Amino acid sequence: MVLDRDLETVAAKRDELPNADAVYEDGDEIPITDVFDDAFVSERTEFDTFDELIAASPSEADSAEDLETVPHGAWDEFVAELTEFDDEEAFVLAARDHWVAKQLELA
Repeated sequence: MVLDRDLETVAAKRDELPNADAVYEDGDEIPITDVFDDAFVSERTEFDTFDELIAASPSEADSAEDLETVPHGAWDEFVAELTEFDDEEAFVLAARDHWVAKQLELA
């Protein structure tokens, strides 16, 4: 899954983009709930928040803090069934693209 628009094409049309250091400092940890924000989750899944999505997953997890307890094979199947993505990788890459677009003010 790719964003509805190509980030490079959109960025190329901009006269100015934020400096990468202003967006993200090397070594900073990005909270997973920032990447999977409510706007992304509600637009691309059947859920309003990432915590709701995780709580509905096939595990004991009930929030983003417990995400690592979700079995990977089960997560792929869950993502394929309850989101517009085929698997976890596509879901994660789309969320990453969404986060980058927000940070660069392209979305």
